[in-house]
Order: sequence, then structure tokens, then C-alpha cells
Amino acid sequence: MVSLAIRTLRAGAMLIALFGFVASAQAQAPNPAQLKLARQVVEMSAASRVFEAAVPTVFQQIYGIYVQQNPDLSKEIAGVLQALIPEFDKRKEEIVGILAQTYAEKFTEADLNDLIAFYNSPTGKKLISQGADIGRDSYAKVQEWSGKLSQQLTDRMKAEMKKKGHTI
Repeated sequence: MVSLAIRTLRAGAMLIALFGFVASAQAQAPNPAQLKLARQVVEMSAASRVFEAAVPTVFQQIYGIYVQQNPDLSKEIAGVLQALIPEFDKRKEEIVGILAQTYAEKFTEADLNDLIAFYNSPTGKKLISQGADIGRDSYAKVQEWSGKLSQQLTDRMKAEMKKKGHTI
């Protein structure tokens, strides 16, 4: 049970770290005005949308772990988790608070006001409205590039190993 909790916490921490929202240990505590402005920036920028899958991902992980341990209970585990969705779905709001705290630690009040002004500008509004498409398209293009890179690396490694007398 402790192992499960540790794995779940690690998964959440890695998710946050992947998107670069980890606050430095030496950040000063933001004041209430900074927090209020930071929350506004997070809400305006839709930054929390990146983490919309966090709760369902944790549910899937928990389901997978317990079904692997108890395959004969898969329907019951699914039923219990399904019933718990509304309770834990409400916790998504906590992500906004976490992000606001991080933004407030990284930006001054002036910076946050500048960000709010930007997100209220035509370009900022366009960025917000196109953000999901940009993210999706960028992800697809990076995946394609990554696949090509992987193939090129594999080909080069095989060629180099062949020069050394090894066939892999």
C-alpha cells in the first residue's frame, strides 16, 4: 500500500516536473496580491489545461496496479473507482492553486500584471485560442521527428557495430 502511494506521488511529481512548473527551493513566499494575480494568469492562460489528464491518469494507474494484483476483482475495482470519480474530480481545482503558487514565486506583481495585459491583448487571446492546436500539432511533429531520429540512430549504431564485427 505504501509502495502504491509512493508510485502515485512520483507519477504526479514527474508530470509536474515534465512541464517545468517545479518551484525552486529558495523562492520567497509570495504575497496575497501576487497569488491573486498569479491565479488570474493561470486561469486566463489556461495553463491548468495541460494537467487536465492528471486525475484520470492517477485513476488508470491505480486501476492497473490493483487489477494486476487482483485480476478476479477487476469489475469491482472498476466500479469502486468509477464511484470515486466525482469526489476526486473536484480536486482538479487544486492544480490551479499549485500553478498559481508557482507563478507567484517566479514572477513579481509587475510581471504578473504584464502577463495579464498580454493575455488581454489580441495576440494573447489568439495564443490562448490556438494553444491547444499548437500543442497538438507541435507534439505530432516532434513525435515524427523523434521517430526519424530513432531510426537514424539505430541505423548508425548498427553500421558502427558492423565495422567492429558485430551484427545486431
